[in-house]
Amino acid sequence: MLFGQKINKIKTLFFIAVAISFASSCKEETSTYRSFISPLIGLNVKSGNDVEVKLLFGKDKPVDSVVYLIDTIKSVSKTDTAAVKLKTEGLILGNHIITAKIYNGSEFEDLTTNINILSAKAPDLYTYKVIAKFPHDTTAYVEGLEYHDGFFYEGTGEKGNSYLKKVDIKSGKALQQVKLDTAYFGEGMTVVGDKILQITWQEKTAFEYDKNTFKLIKKFPFSVGQAGWGLAFDGEKILNSDGTNTIYFLDKNNYSQIGSIDVYDDKGAISQLNELEVIDGKIYANVYLTNDIVIIDPKTGAVEGKIDLNGLFPIRDYFKTDGERENNVLNGIAYDKVSKRLFVAGKKWPYIFEIKISKK
Repeated sequence: MLFGQKINKIKTLFFIAVAISFASSCKEETSTYRSFISPLIGLNVKSGNDVEVKLLFGKDKPVDSVVYLIDTIKSVSKTDTAAVKLKTEGLILGNHIITAKIYNGSEFEDLTTNINILSAKAPDLYTYKVIAKFPHDTTAYVEGLEYHDGFFYEGTGEKGNSYLKKVDIKSGKALQQVKLDTAYFGEGMTVVGDKILQITWQEKTAFEYDKNTFKLIKKFPFSVGQAGWGLAFDGEKILNSDGTNTIYFLDKNNYSQIGSIDVYDDKGAISQLNELEVIDGKIYANVYLTNDIVIIDPKTGAVEGKIDLNGLFPIRDYFKTDGERENNVLNGIAYDKVSKRLFVAGKKWPYIFEIKISKK
């Protein structure tokens, strides 16, 4: 992606929480004012940890009972105003609404706050070893990269320089290619059976090609997510990133959205997810503007591993201006399922690298 902005789908709004806490502390015990004391809005909680819930009730309004819900599911019911602990085990990662329904006879009042469920454990850290390197077209602004049948398939970006290519690995030369109209900024691509899907960045347009001939089958509107970034295919469904911490699941036949996951490690949301690959059932994703590839559980969105690719290519020495250095970052992951080879690339880098990873 070019000039991607980090976007957190779940804002913590800490300043609001502070204001609420301050207001609560200033109220007399006899006040009718009610609010959450804990958890604060946007509190991060590791999956499996209990959440303490404590309310400021005030004494002017009688309380018969309190029902606590996580999202719309009842969690705990109490006939007193004591603090409670809510269990998070089994909740999907991401944002959840906590509601306290405070009853007085048939009347009730709802109070709400929210929490973010994070991965239960820190990701395993990986380093790498370069096995081989292959020539790469230095005009190709890599947005999508895949390996199939002994060839690289590559989608490139920049208006006027956006292509879909089938590339000879040894020479780096394009054997087949289609150039997109100059109105389009090409983005991710993926091979789906005998077809290739390629999306665009901000033009909300996608292209379906015949894999063998590169003939355009159809051009159609594509508006999944906030923008087009990365694509991959796991054999059953298409995966699509949009620069946030969300990965969308698409139907392989009509490209409609059929699900999604939000990606978190043990510290918070991992945004700027870019080029994607599925390897041995796990999602590998470039984190834009970094030298990291994260390994994601496709069922939960938890980051299970992180590959540190610092030092793979000397960007500061090779590119001459700050603008070139900032934009021509690591991007592109491909996998040879037969020979178990992992390839990584960068935008306009002169090489595609075959690497082997290992835990630190």
